[in-house]
Amino acid sequence: MTALWGAVVFSGLYHGINPGMGWPLAVSAALMEQRKASLWKAIAMLALGHALAMCAILLPFALMTTLVRWEIELRVGAGLLVIAMGVYLLINRRHPRYLARVHPSRLALWSFLAAMAHGAGLMLVPIYLGICGVDLDAGHQAAYSLMSKNAGLAVVVAIAHTIAMTVAGGAIALGVYHWLGLKFLSRSWFNLDVVWALSLILVGAMGVSLALGSI
Repeated sequence: MTALWGAVVFSGLYHGINPGMGWPLAVSAALMEQRKASLWKAIAMLALGHALAMCAILLPFALMTTLVRWEIELRVGAGLLVIAMGVYLLINRRHPRYLARVHPSRLALWSFLAAMAHGAGLMLVPIYLGICGVDLDAGHQAAYSLMSKNAGLAVVVAIAHTIAMTVAGGAIALGVYHWLGLKFLSRSWFNLDVVWALSLILVGAMGVSLALGSI
């Protein structure tokens, strides 16, 4: 259980460090408006969009009334889905064009779409189902009770993940804004596309392995 919650936080830190999740947009907003408050506002909007994306992915799994009966199958299926997303991103390296069409003032919407397009929420699904699987042995409980419990847990997972993402991304954005500047971005830009795709495959494989290991 500790390892699974650690994975929720670690994946959030990883998402925050990844520039593809938006922290350069927060730096850009602060530099253009010459106000530090703009950076915090942008970070907040990015966090809101990311949290909504996490909930949008996790809640459907939480609301499945057959979660107890089909727990192993769901966890294996979720793991395979994450692996498929990672393989797709390895093959298709181009970023979705529609992200570039979102107005810069709509950072929450951009963050939501970016997280969905890059499979950020999918990365949490095997971890979340693993957390549920630890104590989902009360199959006699009423369906509504189970759904309520799982939905609440999904929201907690999404919030914990988003807080970690915001801390990591916000720290980098603040450092670039105050000390490193745009020259740092132009000289040391790092691309995590391949690492991101491989990490999806790794998380999916771990999810399948843990699910099959619990049989």
